[in-house]
Amino acid sequence: MAKDYYNVLGLDRKASKDDVKKAFRKLAQKYHPDKGGDEAKFKEITEAYSVLSDEKKRREYDAYGQAFPGGQGPAAGGHGGNPFAGFDFSQFQQGAEFDFGDIFGDIFSGRGGRQPQTPRGRDISIDVEISFKDAAFGTTRNVLIAKVSTCSLCHGSGGKAGTEMEKCKTCNGSGRVHETRNSILGQFTSVRTCATCEGTGKIPKEKCPECKGHGTLRKQEEIRINIPAGIDNGEMIRMQGQGEAIKAGIAGDLYVKVHVKPHAIFRRDGSNLIMDLPVKLTDALLGTMVPIETLEGKTLEVKIPPMKRAEELLRVGGKGIPAEGTRGDLIIRLEVALPHKLSGKAKKALEDLKTEGL
Repeated sequence: MAKDYYNVLGLDRKASKDDVKKAFRKLAQKYHPDKGGDEAKFKEITEAYSVLSDEKKRREYDAYGQAFPGGQGPAAGGHGGNPFAGFDFSQFQQGAEFDFGDIFGDIFSGRGGRQPQTPRGRDISIDVEISFKDAAFGTTRNVLIAKVSTCSLCHGSGGKAGTEMEKCKTCNGSGRVHETRNSILGQFTSVRTCATCEGTGKIPKEKCPECKGHGTLRKQEEIRINIPAGIDNGEMIRMQGQGEAIKAGIAGDLYVKVHVKPHAIFRRDGSNLIMDLPVKLTDALLGTMVPIETLEGKTLEVKIPPMKRAEELLRVGGKGIPAEGTRGDLIIRLEVALPHKLSGKAKKALEDLKTEGL
């Protein structure tokens, strides 16, 4: 029974060439044997793509079915045990219209298209510890880190000052090298960065004495980190382009993980600050004024009204953590502090209060 190549790829007969290509890519990623897929199914969709992606073969297939002229379909003796008997593999070996590098390059690299990707340096990460106050109001830190950086002598060219640059003979100035390897499906062609010129396409006549022609070298570099106000413990700061450099490419990123030291008095709840304040029994009953030192170190007089419960919350607006142009609140957790020991006079006073029903 003749195969319906359109059905194999999940397409209708009006599908465009791009539709055919997209459908094959999707199915190839699903069924490729190297990805744990069904080899027989993969061969079937490859066969369908080989026909429908070729305009001449597609016209013949549409006109005659699977046994198109020049093919070896059922009318020409059947497939037998070979699912590829219906088409010619010679086009793969000659690197003609069916380009496996185009199809599989993005499947296994996780990127779309064949366009060469700009080389990118390695991302690096560091940890910094700051005080609770600095986390609230923001600060800066200068850190010294060892990383691969652009050579300051040759500015990344890899050449000695004033030297001429020559075309790389390995890649013929393209910066890329094509590699071809054989497989059961024909020849696969991949593209990699030229190791001789490191992707630049050019090599200096005389190498830089500092970096030995690499354009980069490992050295210590001081970096200034701006830590924003309101940052929380464990948050990351991404510093774009401050990671490791790479020749003929862009530098990676630096990720700074911030660790905030606990405060002796305050703790954080979003943009609010919380503190505990023990209140004497008499102050709880009568009310009082209490001086409180705020996070920025200023003294604030807070009025505590007579308490109705043993534990109450008192909110002071605008004395919390800065957040998006505003500040959170300071929440004071009031708790009646009972005396551990009473004098005779105090006991008598309490007895009098007891007779009043208190």
